[in-house]
Amino acid sequence: MTKSVAILTDALESTVNVLAGLIGVYSLYVSAKPKDKDHPYGHGKAEFISAAVEGTLITVAGFIIIFEAINNLIHPHTIQQLDYGIALVAATGVINYIAGAFCISAGKKSNSLVLISSGKHLQTDTYSTLGIIVGLITLYFTKWLWVDSAVAILFAFIIMFTGYKIVRTSISGIMDEADDTLINKMVAQLNIERPENWIDLHNLRIIQYGSTLHLDCHLTVPWYLNIHEAHHEIDTLSDLVKKEYGESIELFVHTDGCLDFSCAICSKQNCPVRQHPFQQKIDWTVENISTNIKHRL
Repeated sequence: MTKSVAILTDALESTVNVLAGLIGVYSLYVSAKPKDKDHPYGHGKAEFISAAVEGTLITVAGFIIIFEAINNLIHPHTIQQLDYGIALVAATGVINYIAGAFCISAGKKSNSLVLISSGKHLQTDTYSTLGIIVGLITLYFTKWLWVDSAVAILFAFIIMFTGYKIVRTSISGIMDEADDTLINKMVAQLNIERPENWIDLHNLRIIQYGSTLHLDCHLTVPWYLNIHEAHHEIDTLSDLVKKEYGESIELFVHTDGCLDFSCAICSKQNCPVRQHPFQQKIDWTVENISTNIKHRL
């Protein structure tokens, strides 16, 4: 109706959003399926694949927009009914922002990558739409036809960068890349609340499959604890983690008995078998808690 490539930019991205949303809905359905014989860790990684497809579609849309914008620069044409076009684009921007806020809120509650990434993408669309509106208003008053293509090319690159970030996030999930923010937060919490029977914690690893966190580690406890007592320490660790991150956590803990060199870092009071005096408490960090080496002075 308007012959505007800038408005085509916004419209094409919205079309991609609809396709990506349908893929996202299906991935949520798949990821919600319970574990089975073929998928012992569940189906959560379907969300990462969905995000990869969404990011790819967005990037392709960016290339199409750039092609159309360059073609429009070479073969310019008159823009029509721009006032109606601006009003329509503005309305879709408001709707995108509200829908994005709702998706992000729901995604954080359910720890869903698909909902969070889709919500952030929708809100990014709103900011892009504001920029496009500014460009269209400039075009409306100045009648500079090249502004239309310039605005389209600028926001095509922004769209492509958004697509790249979504693909990058999905690949990191598929490759089980460490989530530094999550690990730092968890290590800080464990440092504050660890009881005296937790002499050492090492080989900590966290993997997220959909909304479920899988955490495994080695926990060093006094060697003289019986099986039930050692299991109680594991339950304490599990309760501590679930209190912060919800019930969607699978915890696998290997317990080690303390050795002679553990005495120097063990702050347990009235230990009946202590061989050496306590010297120094070692604060757990992401670096020393992630290695498969027991801590010692």
